[in-house]
Amino acid sequence: MKLYCIRMLMIPLLLTVIRSGAQGYYYYDDRHYEGPVLAELGVKGGVMNALTDIGGQSGAGKNGLKDLNLAFSRPCFSIYALVLYQNTIGLRIHYAAGQVTAADSILKKDRISTHGRYERNLSFRSPVWELGLILEIHPLSIFNNNRTDKNPSRFSPYLLAGIGFFSFNPQAEWEGRWFPLQPLHTEGQGFSMYPDRKPYSLRQMNWQTGAGLKYEINAWLNGRFEIMHRFLKTDYLDDVSRDSYVQPALFNRELPPALAGLARALADRRAEVDPGHITNLSYQRGNPANKDAYFTAEIGVGIVLGRSRR
Repeated sequence: MKLYCIRMLMIPLLLTVIRSGAQGYYYYDDRHYEGPVLAELGVKGGVMNALTDIGGQSGAGKNGLKDLNLAFSRPCFSIYALVLYQNTIGLRIHYAAGQVTAADSILKKDRISTHGRYERNLSFRSPVWELGLILEIHPLSIFNNNRTDKNPSRFSPYLLAGIGFFSFNPQAEWEGRWFPLQPLHTEGQGFSMYPDRKPYSLRQMNWQTGAGLKYEINAWLNGRFEIMHRFLKTDYLDDVSRDSYVQPALFNRELPPALAGLARALADRRAEVDPGHITNLSYQRGNPANKDAYFTAEIGVGIVLGRSRR
């Protein structure tokens, strides 16, 4: 299935290369001309944020962007290479890096309305590295592709869709140190008591959609602003998914002694805000009905290749 998707995304690029051999050159403006195929190399920077089970807004938890908390936005950057056919359809590959994070403690001032989300007291951070293969479409060029126009608009909105391969590693802070959560099996993943709870991989595929606006600074430089959303197949970007807690004694039985104590401490952190609290295993820890997601909002600049002076 993954190979099929990559092949389907490569078809427009192959058609571009084949057709470009039979095409001539066009006026870009009164001082430059261009071929049917342009290339662009660029860099972008901005912020990365995530939608997970942790943190969010007041209330019991909302779906989608309604639960987004902008306070958890963190810096990110990306580099990309693009091949664009007649300023209309293109294929690009990018590498992006950033961090996602969230904490239930941000809900303290709204604790009365959060239905126990503040008292749950979970938090995480995770680095994110990503490779993406993205189709870029400029709708205005589709309907107005007059290559003899010597004064084209400098603005071009565009749509994005594709697939990505990303790496993550959720961590939590304990006594001043950060510990990876996946090896701790905080929700009993892989335990004999829970055969349906499978360990999750730290390298996975995602689906990407987005939109942007390109501004042609001059014949050689493009400025860009874009937002990209990643749909994930995992609910463990933050190491939280299941709607119940694990019996603490199971950590001693299933994990090495060096990990068992740490796993017990990080699986249930309610006692840190309520020292006398004893967790009922039926308390809701996460929500498996909704997968996690992350997105980026970036601005950048790209160098255009394929134009020449008249």
